[in-house]
Amino acid sequence: MVNVGVLGATGMVGQRFIQLLDNHPDFEVTALAASSRSAGKRYEDATTWYLDSKMPESVRDIKVIDTNPEEMDNDVDIVFSSLPTEFAADVEKKFAKDYVVASNASAHRMKKNIPLVIPEVNPEYLDMIDAQQKENDWDGFIVTNPNCSTIALTLTLKPIVDNFNVQSVRVSTMQAVSGAGYNGVPSMAIVDNLVPYIGSEEEKMESETLHLLGSFDGDTVNNADFKLSASCHRVPVIDGHTEAVFIELDDDFDIEDVKSSMANFKALPQELNLFSAPENPVIVKEENDRPQPRMDRNASNGMAVTVGRLRKDQAFDNSFKYVLVGHNTIRGAAGASILNAELINDKIL
Repeated sequence: MVNVGVLGATGMVGQRFIQLLDNHPDFEVTALAASSRSAGKRYEDATTWYLDSKMPESVRDIKVIDTNPEEMDNDVDIVFSSLPTEFAADVEKKFAKDYVVASNASAHRMKKNIPLVIPEVNPEYLDMIDAQQKENDWDGFIVTNPNCSTIALTLTLKPIVDNFNVQSVRVSTMQAVSGAGYNGVPSMAIVDNLVPYIGSEEEKMESETLHLLGSFDGDTVNNADFKLSASCHRVPVIDGHTEAVFIELDDDFDIEDVKSSMANFKALPQELNLFSAPENPVIVKEENDRPQPRMDRNASNGMAVTVGRLRKDQAFDNSFKYVLVGHNTIRGAAGASILNAELINDKIL
């Protein structure tokens, strides 16, 4: 059993980590870190529990520590980070001197020698770790997962990129309010409304997706060579990001071949039978009115992305379009970091 800690344990994503790690066969939560105002309290006393499941009994009496590696028990091997970006930039580097840091924060994404990984898409990027440790003289290291909307999109693009020559991708997102945190979007701003802007979200989707679907030559990442444009919007849905995707290929194609490539897509996590890996990373629905967030966000315990309305685009040559739904705080956040850690535990530790 690997002992793990959670940084930012009292927040929404921190709570998702705790929920998903409860009764995990390989990981046991033994340390919870949060801000100084929570440090010293029992986790149950320090936390307003936001999720619709009960707080696991195993963490209720854990004493919350300050977010400082000097406070962390030496028997912890992996720390999961759900820290705000402004804190993660410095704090995660301090923890990486001695611990494996599986980060959901954006502070170190896209940085040289720090892997940005979706295990089904680019596990080979973990080869950056040796250079990262040597460069920083660390015993530990940092591995990051992408933005929530990026993860859902990229999982559906991977089987397409592997089987067809993509010329361009356009995506329009309808993103749940939980992606902004519990206090992130005021109710008066989102009820009976749609907010057509999410700060930095479009830039993250455009850069991270091309990075993830690129190639690593042992030194640098060469981005995928198609064009990608994103438009991102906040909608009054609690959990589950919906995305409308438009893809142009370089030649004609059979739409059934596209469906088959997505529905049959499996990768390294499925081969290794990792605990959090969905049996099918992409689920293809045939109903005209699916996917929907409320009905499809929890597919495969929230770790699969559901695709529907997959059809040829009649207005543009060599093009097709579809709609996807992915759970933004499970597959798009805590679950993504946990799956990264499971792969690291299997292959590196």
